[in-house]
Amino acid sequence: MKYKTVIFKIKDNIAIIKLNRPDHYNSLNELMARELLEISYECDTNKSVRCVILTGQGEKVFCSGGDLKSFHGQRENVARHLKEVTHYLHGAITRFSRMNPPLIVSVNGVAAGAGLSFVGFADIAVCSEKASFVSAYSKAGLTPDGSSSYFLPRIIGSRRYLELVMTNKILSPEEALQWGLINQIFKHEFLNKKTLEIAVQLSKGPTLAFGRTKQLVHNTFDSTLEGQMELETEMISKSSETFDGKEGVKAFVNKEKPNFLGK
Repeated sequence: MKYKTVIFKIKDNIAIIKLNRPDHYNSLNELMARELLEISYECDTNKSVRCVILTGQGEKVFCSGGDLKSFHGQRENVARHLKEVTHYLHGAITRFSRMNPPLIVSVNGVAAGAGLSFVGFADIAVCSEKASFVSAYSKAGLTPDGSSSYFLPRIIGSRRYLELVMTNKILSPEEALQWGLINQIFKHEFLNKKTLEIAVQLSKGPTLAFGRTKQLVHNTFDSTLEGQMELETEMISKSSETFDGKEGVKAFVNKEKPNFLGK
């Protein structure tokens, strides 16, 4: 599958997505948003995909945010153009967030603007020791998009989120780890290897149960205690009927290693 702004491949049940505009700091334009939407549908519906990695091409930048030069070129049509771009981008984020396979965002360099948003909707986020994180929206007189205002306040808290957006504070990998924005930091030269190791482990897990767990987490902040427990009841009962649910229980009882198939 060939794309102009993204490198995409599926191998051994793992989908790898690389933002591929290194000459433009992997900034997001309308075409990239459209291609990410198409790829998100593939990851969501292709049963062979059991884990997804999202990273950036190149050594210095994960994603520098929106392509402001392309936005500026729209002149009087910029508002309409941004509605189109976010339409595609937000559609992709919805699919990536709600698909069964876990999504690992692997930050190989600067994550700014939409790049920071991508870290927010990840299921697991890891980064290189050379990474950095900055909102950058208010620096351009803009407001956040890409699910930033939904996921990030839930992860780091509303006060810290507002600090990031209003002051454009740049977080180091260590600060991002302390704030709970990322899960692990790796040496730059080992980032891809370590990310793939996590992906391999997850790709052998109970994919449908992972997807239902994501649903539980997404629902929890808008639910009552009783409502959340009712959803837990529904999810665990459905999971018990799947192949992996039956396999996992059987393996536990027999003290064996389960062979999950993502079914």
